[in-house]
Amino acid sequence: MTTTKQPAATYSHADSLRGHVAIVTGSARGIGKGVAAALLKRGAFVLLVDILGDLLAATTDEFIAAGHTAEKFVADLRDPDSATRIVSTAVDMFGTVHGLVNDAMASNEPKPFVDITGSDLSLDYDVGPRATFLLMQAVHPVMAAAGGGSIVNFGSGSGTGGAVGWGGYAGAKEAIRGLSKVAALEWGKDNIRVNTVCPFAESDAVKLWKQFAPEDYEAAVRDVPLQRIGDPEADVGALVAFLLSDDASFITAQTIHVDGGTGCFR
Repeated sequence: MTTTKQPAATYSHADSLRGHVAIVTGSARGIGKGVAAALLKRGAFVLLVDILGDLLAATTDEFIAAGHTAEKFVADLRDPDSATRIVSTAVDMFGTVHGLVNDAMASNEPKPFVDITGSDLSLDYDVGPRATFLLMQAVHPVMAAAGGGSIVNFGSGSGTGGAVGWGGYAGAKEAIRGLSKVAALEWGKDNIRVNTVCPFAESDAVKLWKQFAPEDYEAAVRDVPLQRIGDPEADVGALVAFLLSDDASFITAQTIHVDGGTGCFR
């Protein structure tokens, strides 16, 4: 008797987000771009949001040339009015919003805790938890009217575990986790799920770290149980795509470390 070997089952199937509309902030490069790529390859329509206009245009053109449906919106998330403009743009272009990914972050760190200025702290919090908070508020009525949705916010191991030199950044990332938990508890009745992802992946910042401090970088890799740095699309993007999909319909209020095992003690 001859049997045909079946492909391995996976939640990353090509149509897992077919017809879904998602907003991804910080998507011109790095982890945000990797997440956007993962969503697009699974059938989602994506509004790419970033402050870097030229790079955002190039990234959007790249995705469109690959046959995906992507639109761009240039925004400075420090502007409190940007949240409503981003959500209304997504609705105007695609009709609704099913998923929101708050990836964008900015920081002047690392620097010693005593050297962190009020301006440094404002940058961490304005682009991080405040923008996340405002975008969540702006998208809530759209998702509720659509019968539900999924929000993925980005935390950091520097917050859950602590990291020397990242005081303001770590505090901002932990604030995002707090906001996410409360929203998940309150919005469950609206079928809106909210989860936090803490990655250790090959972001632009990590690439610079590798370039300018290769010994520290290699030491960090050796400390990862899986002995590598995560890939923005294949590792982080795949997880985010799963959390936005119907396959994750019973997962909310969670913090998930996608870091090769370095956060196992947190």
